[in-house]
Parts: sequence; C-alpha cells; structure tokens
Amino acid sequence: MMNTQSVKITNCDPSALGLFGLAMVTLVASFQKLGITEGVSMIVPWAIFLGSFAQLFACINDSKRNNIFGTTAFGAYAMFWFAIAFSWMIQLGVFGPEMAAQVDPKHLGVAYLGYLIFTLFMTIGAAETHKVLFIIFILIDFLFIGLTFDSFGIAKEQMHLLAGVSELGVSLFSFYGAAACVLNAHFGRIFLPVGKPLKIFKK
Repeated sequence: MMNTQSVKITNCDPSALGLFGLAMVTLVASFQKLGITEGVSMIVPWAIFLGSFAQLFACINDSKRNNIFGTTAFGAYAMFWFAIAFSWMIQLGVFGPEMAAQVDPKHLGVAYLGYLIFTLFMTIGAAETHKVLFIIFILIDFLFIGLTFDSFGIAKEQMHLLAGVSELGVSLFSFYGAAACVLNAHFGRIFLPVGKPLKIFKK
C-alpha cells in the first residue's frame, strides 16, 4: 500500500517588490513633472522594468496567494505603466512619424479618467488593509485627477503641479511601505508601523 504525502508550497508576500517598483517609477516620473529633470526618454526603461514588470511579478504571485486586492491592484498598475511607456514611445516617434503626428493628448486624458475611477474604488479596499497603503491610494487619486485635467487642458499649470507633488508622495510612501513589508517580515515583529485598517467598510 502506497503512502500519499501532501506538500504545501508557501509563497512569500510579493508586495515589497511591487511597492518598490511603484516607488522607483513614480520617483523618476515625478521629478520630470516637477521640472527637476527633462523629457521622458529616460523614464521609459523605468516604466517598463520597475513600474510594469516588478508590479506584474507581484500581481502573479499575489494571485497564487489568493489575494484578489493585491492581484488586481498590482496587475492593473503594471499594465498602466506598459501603456504609458508605449504612449511615450509613440510621441517620441519610435513607431514612425505617422503615429507621432496623430497623437492627441486627450486620448491619454480618457485613459487617466478610467484609471481614476478604478483607483477610487480600490481606495475603498485599501482603507481596510493598512494606513500606509490607504495614503498611497489617496495620493494616486490626486495624481490621476491632476493628469486627467492636465490632459484635457483644464487649469493645466495647477493640475500639472498637483500631479507632480502627488506622484512624489506616492513614491515616498511606497518606499516606506516596501521597507516595512521587508523588515517587518524579516525581523518577525513590527519594525516599521503601517497602521491598522480603518474598519469603516469591513467590521
């Protein structure tokens, strides 16, 4: 008679890598929006490898852990950065002058509006994770508000500044969230506090 043995494979929390990817790409992008750096050519690699692939890795591994919130958030924002990277490449003429000549910034405005809607309902979910993640989502809300209005030419200067400041805030809080995720798990105790869930929607 053969004995059967069950083997359970445990995956670690991929949030630290996903948050680090988000922190890096928003740091680079926010500096450009705030006028500290110029152009988007050198942001494209960071958008693809950190904004996209790092968050896609976190998405896939969160799916294995049956974490629908993490899977959806990391996956959606990974695809956002893939799309943004390709949008910038189109604007820069990588795919030919014909495509670059037909660029309408309002197309991006519509996409930003869609992501604003997505982020708003994800912010509700983030409220029941921890306070650092909730703050990150609030800042992403303001980022997409700024990007949407800027793309449609509404109060462009003010909205561009709002987007840049919000994006820098996303980066700083994401760095903190990534550090907390790694160090709290590594030391087996609360090394960096992230705050408790708000317990508004989930009792």
